[in-house]
Amino acid sequence: MWRRASHLLLRTTAAAVTRRLPHPHPLPPPPRPLPLAPPWVASASSSYATQAAAAAAAPARVPRPLRTVGSLLRLNDLRDNPGATKQKTRKGRGIGSGKGKTAGRGHKGQKARGTARFGFEGGQTPLRRRLPRRGFKNRFSLTFQPCGLGKIAKLINAGKIDSSELITMKTLKETGAIGKQIKDGIRLMGRGAEEIKWPIHLEVSRSTARAKAAVEAAGGTVRLVYYNKLGFRALLKPEWFEKKGRLLPKAARPPPKQRDKVDSIGRLPAPTKPLPFTPEELEFAAKRDAARVITA
Repeated sequence: MWRRASHLLLRTTAAAVTRRLPHPHPLPPPPRPLPLAPPWVASASSSYATQAAAAAAAPARVPRPLRTVGSLLRLNDLRDNPGATKQKTRKGRGIGSGKGKTAGRGHKGQKARGTARFGFEGGQTPLRRRLPRRGFKNRFSLTFQPCGLGKIAKLINAGKIDSSELITMKTLKETGAIGKQIKDGIRLMGRGAEEIKWPIHLEVSRSTARAKAAVEAAGGTVRLVYYNKLGFRALLKPEWFEKKGRLLPKAARPPPKQRDKVDSIGRLPAPTKPLPFTPEELEFAAKRDAARVITA
């Protein structure tokens, strides 16, 4: 019993001491920072003058310079010069663009609804029919490349042409005596006829009387031959047919209007030796020359 009483007394004393001591209270939390104003509130509070001054003080945007590696440009740095490109006009996208609604075509009419054919003038007689016709274009006209005897003589003296062999139109083209194109053949001209002092043999499409007389006076011959378009290709570029796996075509006969203007049909492939004239060919050439003199 005494033991229990002493125990209760100790507990009561400890409780009294605890009540007399100051109870430690925790410190109050620090005040929370005020939230920052959102950007739209800050911009609304600032004046327009301040914004304009800030924009004026901002440095101008400088285009990014081209980055190079040594003296080479990078593909990702290639760009057009300023103002080199222009945006395409967008039509029918509102009246504010200036090209809305009617899109610049105006109201009604043929030009607003569609397009007329080229040269149409609304029903009146067009200009191409009001003007008179002058002349015509001959469907049977022939164009020959001129080649003078003086140029042939220079090429022979330079060693580009062998005078002992037959001089064909292929020879004249390969040596540069004429231009690159042979439309309907070559016409032998008499320019520089006095420079021909040795016999030469030629095969051309046409020849003047002076050129033929000069060549024959030196002991040579001039044969007028006929080639059509395909024949000229076979004569000048026979390798084209070999590349295509084709055979050389046969030489074509001249049309009726050209039979009296040539001596024979052109030979394929390009000949290297002159062909002697037969008595019939010589007689026919004499009659042709006589008729030409009478006509002149």
